[in-house]
Amino acid sequence: MQGITIAIANQKGGVGKTTTAINLSAALAQKGKKVLLVDLDPQANSTISFVDLQEVELTIYDLLTDPLIKFDDVIRPSKIENLDILPSRINLAKLERQLIGELDAHFKLRDRLESINSRYDIVVIDTPPTLGLITVNALVAATHLMIPIQSSYFALEGTDDLLETIERIKARPNPELEVLGVVVTLHDRRTTLSKDIYEQICQVFGDKVFETTISKSVRLEESPAYRESIFTFAPASSGAIEYANLCDEVIRRVC
Repeated sequence: MQGITIAIANQKGGVGKTTTAINLSAALAQKGKKVLLVDLDPQANSTISFVDLQEVELTIYDLLTDPLIKFDDVIRPSKIENLDILPSRINLAKLERQLIGELDAHFKLRDRLESINSRYDIVVIDTPPTLGLITVNALVAATHLMIPIQSSYFALEGTDDLLETIERIKARPNPELEVLGVVVTLHDRRTTLSKDIYEQICQVFGDKVFETTISKSVRLEESPAYRESIFTFAPASSGAIEYANLCDEVIRRVC
């Protein structure tokens, strides 16, 4: 299973990218997989969920801009066995401006990850809510792409832009990129609207849609504030059960 890198991306905000990155990484680690969670979002919410930012000196920004920085200087262990974090800070927002014009701008993350891929079974990349150069770096570095889509009226808005970006990446810098699947998030099974939207998403993406949907959950929203995944914060909650099921589906698909 070694060498699997999953980018979690959607240019829309509030669709559960970070929640999925955090809890999928934790679930994979609990399954005994050695996992690296790469926080490629300047908001650093994945980092905050596991690490005290005040204790973080070097981040993914330093790793991508200074060739003298080594991975071991940046990677932080989490409280979860088998799960390491490559932390972020707000200064990552400066990265795109710095990379513009560089010939290898799209390959920065891939080139750095290649040196440590053998350490991990799976690398999970949390991305910002844009289709800019930072997200492109994630897609170029990834073997697989997971797309969270919120179960709401505007769910498919902007999907064409994302699919076009994926095709551009596959056409040149990363022809091996595979859409692992689409996960429907913030789903409310009680409403007709959510059911209709789920059917629309299935019509667009077909069998790429995961069977597991992630429900709206107060527990999922609360857990990052306590620097915990859903599995330690509320192990009996619907969120924990659903992310465990999603993890099982991911393992089946990548294997």
